[in-house]
Amino acid sequence: MNDLIKTALSAGATNAGIASVSDIKFSREFRIACEQNVCGKFGTCWMCPPDVGDIDKMIAHTKTFRHALVFQSIGQLEDSFDFEGMADAAKNHNKLVTTLAEKLAGVLDNPLILGAGACHICPRCTKLDDQPCAFPSRAIPSLEAYGISVADLAKLSGLNYMNGQNTVTYFGGVLWN
Repeated sequence: MNDLIKTALSAGATNAGIASVSDIKFSREFRIACEQNVCGKFGTCWMCPPDVGDIDKMIAHTKTFRHALVFQSIGQLEDSFDFEGMADAAKNHNKLVTTLAEKLAGVLDNPLILGAGACHICPRCTKLDDQPCAFPSRAIPSLEAYGISVADLAKLSGLNYMNGQNTVTYFGGVLWN
């Protein structure tokens, strides 16, 4: 398992830890933020609600895994209103998730890769053009879409949820058996 942490760090994660999936807290309530369209992606991305799938089925699927590699990236901001810095940090985190997924493709058997926010594999989601997902095997849903409490997951894996003033922290996870 230490090799997986090293792989996450070499892919660009700031920190990484391991958690047992049986200890992860799940809640259907995390979909409320999605339904309120806080990020603006509700109904516009195949990997976001409502299209990503039924929350109860997704939670049940997640619970079939035993281990979770939890990783984070921390972006520095000019101030707490540095939305451009937040967007840049999110973009960098999405690259990290994609890189890590590629590095682990031959290492883990059928892992579940989860990121932060909407999937960013495609520059424009085919959902917007009423077309099926262009890369369903590479698409990356979020931890929250699966009903995972990221704050609890951070604590469970030994990572800080908050990382200081003028920072933004994004999380991802790789679940496997």
